[in-house]
Amino acid sequence: MAPGMSLYSVNAIIILATDDGGRIFSKYYTPPHNATGAASSHHNGPYSDVKAQKAFEKGLLEKTAKQTGDIILYDNRIVLYKAESDVMMYVVGGADENEILLYNVALALRDSLHLLFKASVDKRTIVENYDLVSLAIDEIVDDGIILETDPTIICQRVSKAPAQDVDLRRIDPFSEQGVNNLAQLGKAKLTDWLRQGL
Repeated sequence: MAPGMSLYSVNAIIILATDDGGRIFSKYYTPPHNATGAASSHHNGPYSDVKAQKAFEKGLLEKTAKQTGDIILYDNRIVLYKAESDVMMYVVGGADENEILLYNVALALRDSLHLLFKASVDKRTIVENYDLVSLAIDEIVDDGIILETDPTIICQRVSKAPAQDVDLRRIDPFSEQGVNNLAQLGKAKLTDWLRQGL
């Protein structure tokens, strides 16, 4: 493994409103250690406080508002971005990160939001469905580590309703409905065990 390689590829994921420059969503990630293995001098990373984050975001929006590309180098960081109606979605990585990998994260974010909302991705939709947006981003990136870039898998994980436990005391095991309920419960438990690797 080459020196300096790390799983911590993403520094931030940011969604900004293009009309007023307001922050809709932002999540900054800091690796637990730097490349040399010593403790990091910046406990919360280069944008440790909200003031520094908002200054970075304001400059980023000004720089990309009139751009037509998908990638820029800003503040010694690679920034991949996608514009959707009245929002800009940014994926920020270090200057030495793989641009294609970060671009796949930006595409995964955009495409999963399109699949989740089945409509246009705009400021109002994102604010009204903030929980789904947050869950989708957590499925894509966890603590700066890229987990998933397939939008269909991300949407399945985000939109899957939590499994409801069946109260076994209320099921009459001798009725047809009771047998069907127990069979469904057994099938669900077996599926969960197989997914977890027994």
